Amino acid sequence: MAAAARAAHAAPLQCWSVAELAGQPDESLERRPTAADAIVMPQPAASAPAVTGAMAGIVRRVNLPAGEKVIAFTFDLCQTKSPIAGYDGAVVDCLRANRVPATFFPAGRWLLTHRKRAEQLAADPLFVLGNHSFDHPDLHFAAADKITSEVLLTETALAATRAAAAATCGGVATPMRLFRFPYGSCAANGAATVNALGSVIIQWDTVSGDPDGPSAAAIESNVMRTLKPGSIVVMHANGRGTHTAEALASIIPALKAKGYRFATVPQLLAMGTAQAATECFITRPGDTLRYDEKLAHKSPGKAAILPTT
Repeated sequence: MAAAARAAHAAPLQCWSVAELAGQPDESLERRPTAADAIVMPQPAASAPAVTGAMAGIVRRVNLPAGEKVIAFTFDLCQTKSPIAGYDGAVVDCLRANRVPATFFPAGRWLLTHRKRAEQLAADPLFVLGNHSFDHPDLHFAAADKITSEVLLTETALAATRAAAAATCGGVATPMRLFRFPYGSCAANGAATVNALGSVIIQWDTVSGDPDGPSAAAIESNVMRTLKPGSIVVMHANGRGTHTAEALASIIPALKAKGYRFATVPQLLAMGTAQAATECFITRPGDTLRYDEKLAHKSPGKAAILPTT
């Protein structure tokens, strides 16, 4: 890892007090929207140069040079129009306490209803913010204009978040554009649309299962059993992950004991070669079909079991 990156990881975030940064238990709870949560819809951002080459498609992991033991933790901050999702400060506190870099994928609506926390994440040199759509819809069967709107509205929200963080802290970097499909579901044409907009699509190869209600020990087992050098781990920090922080507190030292280091997704991509797929899947091709809106519309009630990925 470059010396500058190591220095950034060692630098504490000093723009807010320790008390202001610390997570609060009630923040992790989802709630009904109120008038205070009303937002002004942003204008879509401009596209960036199209993604081509090795990072085109759906990046699930990175193939690293022999001997490199580095992985990337990622945390989704999903939110639909209602309810207002939470902020699992215990997860962020654990990462900061252990100086572990991570990549967060907030929905645009989450950014606009959690402005202070979003700015703190954006200002922290440990962290990178990606894009998890604006309203977290299932985009598997969505038309290109719908996907474009979801991506570019959130890019505007991300830019506003970074600008606000820079006004407080200064020196907030703008990383490569990263996008994660809601529910981990997409088709090849949807992926092509996102790449054409200039976003690298990031999925994962290690599933924590934290929204499904497992114990901390089960989450740790899920991660340790499937993780390997170059892995991208999916977890949640929007309050819908169960025992995520508790599991993370065990996973981090266990991985360090095995010689692993940690990186943001852009840092991991820079260390090796992206391993990409042509369509999204959670653990194996085709396994998102049970969640997709096309099937949910045919079977009332199915939408209620959508995961929060």
